[in-house]
Amino acid sequence: MADATSTDPGLAIAVAQFAPGDDPAANLAEIARLAERAVARGARLVVFPEYSSYFTPTPDPSWLDAAETIGGAFTTALAALADRLGAHLVAGMIERLEGERRVANTVVAVAPGEGVVARYRKLHLYDAFGQRESEWVAPGDLAAPEVFEAGGIRFGLQTCYDARFPEVTRRIVDAGADVVCMPAEWVRGPLKEAHWRVLTTARALENTVYVAAADHAPPVGAGNSMVVDPMGVEIATIGEVTDVAIAWISRERIEAVRRVNPALELRRFRVTER
Repeated sequence: MADATSTDPGLAIAVAQFAPGDDPAANLAEIARLAERAVARGARLVVFPEYSSYFTPTPDPSWLDAAETIGGAFTTALAALADRLGAHLVAGMIERLEGERRVANTVVAVAPGEGVVARYRKLHLYDAFGQRESEWVAPGDLAAPEVFEAGGIRFGLQTCYDARFPEVTRRIVDAGADVVCMPAEWVRGPLKEAHWRVLTTARALENTVYVAAADHAPPVGAGNSMVVDPMGVEIATIGEVTDVAIAWISRERIEAVRRVNPALELRRFRVTER
């Protein structure tokens, strides 16, 4: 959050928490309702959860039927909503892949008047805690992170389980991101809520950036969507309900934190691919 004495007004961003289901039209209606609420409260960018376009608690063949290409009905509707509200929107979707029997777990960012300005395919699939996401989802290629700008601040994208791999966030920050948008479907379970908070906070603190993490609302998701600042402080949080939370962010805050904690400058290692 911007310092009280700052002359930088900052930028209002929001995380939006809801529980997507298997009705794409209903999911889009809920996205529109929550985006309108966030923008009415001042947000210029809103982050929605992973799998916002379509979701069932257990992957099944319906995911293949629900998958869309970039430029399909879901991203077209998102772009129209961004145009109408004058705000950037970030959301997860199931993407159809040419010649592939699996789908991609993809995040897109849309900008007013520009359509899709960045995309990200989940790199690390959730083959953990008894789940096997890779049976239905193909991992993303190790491509250069895509970064986009809104209000003079640079944003990058990643997804859910990728939070357990700190090198993912570090690559995005090395590409120039000041804020990491992290749509998620963080499944509830023993200690999972604690992992969510610790990992999201750590990714912000170790990289001295903001992290805007939007999860599914319970009962399947853990909830607790949040915006964490570069010092690891939760400056906006949602509990278990469907709602939006607003946070004011600024480059001035990032720069102030990096003067105190120049960890990026002092590091002696870089990320390389395996």
